[in-house]
Amino acid sequence: MNHLWNILLLSAAVFIVASLMPTIKIKNYWTALAAAVVYSLVNFLIGWLLRFFAMPFIFITFGLFTFVVNAFLLWITDKLLDDFEIDGIFSTLIGAFLITLINSGLRWMLS
Repeated sequence: MNHLWNILLLSAAVFIVASLMPTIKIKNYWTALAAAVVYSLVNFLIGWLLRFFAMPFIFITFGLFTFVVNAFLLWITDKLLDDFEIDGIFSTLIGAFLITLINSGLRWMLS
């Protein structure tokens, strides 16, 4: 049940960020839910490996390089879904930062 709750909060964060940024386009809330599921699966399958290899950069930047890893995972999600589109690398970086920030804020508010 906890995983379902995390997916719903992540999809809300994706939907909010897509509403705020004109360079991130989603078709509807179901697309945000699909993006959250795909992002979670990609994060589960290869996110740990990317973070492992990026550990020196994450350590040197005091954890800020994690946003680059998250942006890469978001870019993969963009490529896997047709109804989820991000225009450019800068938008991907900002979107990953905002999704992480909003998702953490929603978890904090609802815990």
